[in-house]
Amino acid sequence: MIVPGATPLVEAHGLVKHFGDGKGLFTPQRPPVRAVDGVSLTINRGETLGLVGESGSGKSTLGRLILRLIEPTSGTVTFDGQDIATLSKSRLTQLRKRMQLVFQDPFSSFNPRMTIAQVLTEPMLVHGMGDRASRIKRAKELLDLVGLPSFAMERYPHQFSGGQAQRIGIARALSTDPDLIVCDEAVSALDVSVQAQVLNLLKEVQRELGLSYLFIAHDLNVVRYISDRVCVMYLGKLAEVAHADDISERPRHPYSQALMASIPSPDAHHELRTPLAGEIPSPRRPPAGCRFHPRCSQRIDGCDRDEPELLTIGSNSEARSVACHLFDPTSAR
Repeated sequence: MIVPGATPLVEAHGLVKHFGDGKGLFTPQRPPVRAVDGVSLTINRGETLGLVGESGSGKSTLGRLILRLIEPTSGTVTFDGQDIATLSKSRLTQLRKRMQLVFQDPFSSFNPRMTIAQVLTEPMLVHGMGDRASRIKRAKELLDLVGLPSFAMERYPHQFSGGQAQRIGIARALSTDPDLIVCDEAVSALDVSVQAQVLNLLKEVQRELGLSYLFIAHDLNVVRYISDRVCVMYLGKLAEVAHADDISERPRHPYSQALMASIPSPDAHHELRTPLAGEIPSPRRPPAGCRFHPRCSQRIDGCDRDEPELLTIGSNSEARSVACHLFDPTSAR
């Protein structure tokens, strides 16, 4: 969904990623894993775009396609007006300064033999930014920005808690002065209280530096808190795209409604919705028609045959896109 009047930083059109054919020496050929299957979206400057869905929906694969960490089967990604698929290796390396990734498990992304000073200055060194003194100075500034003391510079990753390590991961992502940060399940491994601290830190850093985020998570409650807009993804496709408040208060796709129903509510009188049942199908053999129809309590005749189109109504911050046969854009509000 393109939001009229906004300034896009990232535009993805018709992204597809299929993995292998599953053929081995002693095994028959199997269908490819259709991890991402025709996704189009935009990330605007200064915006947090949330991407939510169950494990196996293709969220992390989509994030890596946008960063060109993996090559798409088809489709295009444009970053600040440049088609990243056409860039040479040297030009792509230059562009990577402006696109960074925060991992789910910070410890697995750190070299345990490196001090935090080395962890933070290595990206700057790779991209030829400044001399050693200026890189050390920048590293201290980044630690201060994420709320850690400067003496952390000489410590090693194992000497920090999970929340502190994730702050260091954010600091490392900021070290090259990026425009876009992809947060891939960046808080899912943290305690709830620590999650809130990291989410607030991300918001504060965004306000100060004008960053854009693609925030990937399976918890809709977390995503709606930090995001401006939310993409709901299911089995390689977008089910719904809308403003975070609209997704929270008025989800239109049955899958979005089921995700909302799965969030615990302290209000005993909250609106009752049918919770999500069953397991997500294999991306090797996605269902015909609407991919959600085998688990949908609202399915109608044709859902198992005809694939719904992602239809958009409204404009600007009120725009909403839904891929569901029950969605009537002429009467939607």
